[in-house]
Amino acid sequence: MDDQIRIPCVLMRGGTSKGPFFLNSDLPSDPRQRDELLIEIMGSGHPLEIDGLGGGNSLSSKVAIVGPSTRDGADVDYLFAQVKVLERAVDTGPNCGNMLSAVGAFAIEKGLISAQRGETSVRVHNVNTGKIIEARIQTPGGELRYQGETAIDGVPGTAAPVYLAFLEAVGAKTGMLLPSGTPQEIINGVPVSLIDGATPVVIARSENFGLTGSESAAELDASTEFMAQLEEIRIEAGRRMGLGDVRDSVLPKPVLIGTPRNGGTLAVRYFTPHACHTSLATTGAVSIAIAATLPDSIVGAMLPELSFPADLTLEHPTGRIDVRVERDETTLDPVVFITRTCRRLFEGAALVRRKN
Repeated sequence: MDDQIRIPCVLMRGGTSKGPFFLNSDLPSDPRQRDELLIEIMGSGHPLEIDGLGGGNSLSSKVAIVGPSTRDGADVDYLFAQVKVLERAVDTGPNCGNMLSAVGAFAIEKGLISAQRGETSVRVHNVNTGKIIEARIQTPGGELRYQGETAIDGVPGTAAPVYLAFLEAVGAKTGMLLPSGTPQEIINGVPVSLIDGATPVVIARSENFGLTGSESAAELDASTEFMAQLEEIRIEAGRRMGLGDVRDSVLPKPVLIGTPRNGGTLAVRYFTPHACHTSLATTGAVSIAIAATLPDSIVGAMLPELSFPADLTLEHPTGRIDVRVERDETTLDPVVFITRTCRRLFEGAALVRRKN
């Protein structure tokens, strides 16, 4: 008798992240049992995740769980799971916009959505935050297309574009854009903005740490004194944002902004939170763009001439990401647009040990 269980999955790249995609019907409905299974599938608890599908990095130790929508106005549900590398733990608190960029294609291939001619719009309900994001997928002739001419920094080559519109981009976890009630405050002597956009972030000027904002991810990770200082600020930011003790949570995410060097709008360094992201999380880019709409925030103060609609170019360690910010004509709430790409990499089954 085979002593391993086969669970259908598809390995996909979404933006600058990758991981296995599952139908929710193929995983246990009980969250504890589901998370135990994901830990084994990914091989967490080892720096290389050598006995699982994970890549030994937070950007490649991610899981997407997709199924029929449980919310009115959406086409599919998407639950994101960050499977930790060194700890045998799963965090379903945050969203991941990069993995989200592959959800529409996965849903079409699995028959959850019918492809339309030209372009297919998929309204994705992110279960982690309760928000809806619209993904526009290229489907010429009613057929899903992965190849194309769109390039995004942090990914080699080109692919078909995926257009993401964050329609409900404010208050992903707390329900408030400014959970502490002010656009700018001081933590441990450092001016910060605590913003809950597509993900909760604590934003600071890089110069307040003696940095330029254009350092490499490796340089920042190697500075143990700086990283310890940043973590102290993050923990206090979490308390002020109503997130409680965030020592064991990946939220909020620290963000440094500085003067751009390559013609962009801002230099950005985003943390995951205990390492610098080698590019920039989509949800982080959305939150920075939303902060730019607040003149008294750290971001808004750096961009005093900004008017909306606005196109922002955010420089990150491996290139840049372009973001467009508009205001809803009715509510005046910010709506943020980002272009990503995705690709189906492998399909088959994840194998896990059968319990006695």
